Amino acid sequence: MDVKISGVPVRVVEHGGGKPVLALHGAGVDHREMAGALEPVFRDRPGYRRIYPDLPGMGRTPLPDWFRGSDDTLDVVLGLIDALVGDEPIAVVGHSFGAYLARAVAERRPERVAGLALVCPIGEEARDVPAHAVLHGSAGVADALSPDEQAQFRDYFVVQTPAMVERFREYVAPALPLVDGNGLERISDRWRLSDAPAETSPYTGPALILAGRQDSTVGYAGPWELVERYPRATFAVLDRAGHALPHEQPGLFTALVAEWLDRVAEHRTA
Repeated sequence: MDVKISGVPVRVVEHGGGKPVLALHGAGVDHREMAGALEPVFRDRPGYRRIYPDLPGMGRTPLPDWFRGSDDTLDVVLGLIDALVGDEPIAVVGHSFGAYLARAVAERRPERVAGLALVCPIGEEARDVPAHAVLHGSAGVADALSPDEQAQFRDYFVVQTPAMVERFREYVAPALPLVDGNGLERISDRWRLSDAPAETSPYTGPALILAGRQDSTVGYAGPWELVERYPRATFAVLDRAGHALPHEQPGLFTALVAEWLDRVAEHRTA
């Protein structure tokens, strides 16, 4: 469905019913990547309403000419929460740029956020970022992809196996031609929020921070520095995982997100 927020028709895909969970994808993809990562978590966990929007400029959500930076994107996300959830507490999950937005949602509306999960989050500064390296792969594994897709796949995954190619083809590749490249350049020029997350802990609810040991996009040192701001955060650095961590370590990802959801439910009850 499309939900109009500030004149922007935001494409939203929903699954299930119950306690709301908002999932925010990273830059250059669309809702399918988060849905592909999270839906296995809820396969045997009923009672959750999963909300997967396409962020502006990606998927089926257009990016208006008046958009100038992340502030505009965050305003749309906050408006979407108001429109779809109202005052009900909501758990928020974000990957990469989506994690940056998720942090801002938790800071702006801490009383409304029941839990916060950050996957390969952008820290305040990217430091000690390793060079991209393939840890495990097969020669010619991506040959069936188009040249553009091959480049995207090889730069994104540190585990390059037939299984990872299939995940790329299902959850990442379909979004690539839908990206508004010029629009995202405008966003990237002003990607820092004008009211950036505060130096003090912005959120004291159950949190989860996952980082890839081989993440050549944001590294793991920057995400580690976020821990002090989230006193109830579990922090895990996963080996054999880059920025595509949810694909490359699906078992650990599912287990850690499930444990976080248990803590969120416990916190709600308390």
